Amino acid sequence: MTIVEDAKNGTITEEMKIVAKEEGLDPEFIRRGIAAGRIVIPTSPYRDVKLCGLGEGLRTKVNASIGVSSDIMDVDMEVQKAMAAEKAGADTLMELGTGGDFLGIRKRVIDSISLSVGSVPLYQGFIEAARKYGSIVHMTEDELFNATEAQAKLGTNFMAIHTGVNNITLDRLKAHGRYGGLCSRGGAFMSAWMMHNEKENPLYANFDYLVEILKEHEVVLSTGNGMRAGAIHDATDRAQIQELIINTELGQKAHDAGLQVIIEGPGHIPLDQIETNVKIMKEMSGHKPFYMLGPLATDIAPGYDHIVTAIGASLAASYGCDFLCYVTPAEHLALPNLEDVITGVKTSRIAAHIGDMVKYPERARQWDLDMGRARRDLDWEKMYSLALDPEHARKIRNERAPEDTDACTMCGNYCALKIVNQNYNLAK
Repeated sequence: MTIVEDAKNGTITEEMKIVAKEEGLDPEFIRRGIAAGRIVIPTSPYRDVKLCGLGEGLRTKVNASIGVSSDIMDVDMEVQKAMAAEKAGADTLMELGTGGDFLGIRKRVIDSISLSVGSVPLYQGFIEAARKYGSIVHMTEDELFNATEAQAKLGTNFMAIHTGVNNITLDRLKAHGRYGGLCSRGGAFMSAWMMHNEKENPLYANFDYLVEILKEHEVVLSTGNGMRAGAIHDATDRAQIQELIINTELGQKAHDAGLQVIIEGPGHIPLDQIETNVKIMKEMSGHKPFYMLGPLATDIAPGYDHIVTAIGASLAASYGCDFLCYVTPAEHLALPNLEDVITGVKTSRIAAHIGDMVKYPERARQWDLDMGRARRDLDWEKMYSLALDPEHARKIRNERAPEDTDACTMCGNYCALKIVNQNYNLAK
């Protein structure tokens, strides 16, 4: 029995109870959500994980991505990044390395943290083929499925799998064209393989076999977003929508077979298209959990793309996006360092909370209400305890310590709150 099959049979599992307690919800709500495909709980028979529910009615979650590259192969640093991401409050982690020993590195990362870990198994399939045969286009279909199963057996909890890049999608891409090219590694790898070999995507053509592998190892299918826009002017184009149509159809097929499913979405997208993208995806998929990569709301701010993403992500979450992939200040520029990872996680956590304040005002705004009262009362210890990053908040104030310990150096002796508190009682 998978967790989906348990839910459909009316069974409330221990995982459902744990997530319900964490979210402050009835376990029956979680069970119904999983049975309907609106909620997933990544888990694994191979390792214990910190359980995390994703989907409608639940707090918007944040994923952090790490992984070595062909230029920087510091595995110890990637392990440190994974641990730092968990400490900074990431809900899940994706290990997306494209160099070195794929399984050995992922095993080290998985063993270092308690979070659910995701991967993109076709990276391994294609890159190992390039090492063995001299080009990614010589990968065999068996090598792709073997890589998927090998990563599942490590205890990988969810996988981004590019099921929607098929011949119809490529026809749409070629007919429409792109201002910013194809930015998805998985989408680029699969497109090149298909065009060279004049064959259909094996993940699409042999989808039932893929589902068997994932179901056997209780891996959540996250339908990869290979046609996402890498430039604002390519947002919501024909190729992206065609891939979404296919992914939502396959997602329903997988859920009917007992598999947990997430649908991935764009990407670079202007603010006025975010609501449309979220609502189209939700309606097409039957309200499955929506995992948004970013979204980045402008192309002109390299070095500040974590801020660009926070702007887009807060809107996306407010409209119903369930799961956000962080973006760091290094996006488009370099492999993120340790500080980039920490900054990316915390910035996306802020965006997720801002979205939840709109999506779930009664639950999410209580945190802000408590902070507002603490500020009114000039209760600094309470403010620190409520801050998303208490250490950072305390450090800033201490570095510029005021003479009047009740106030801060912004207003000093003329602190508005202190003046009002001394003369009026405005407490609510």
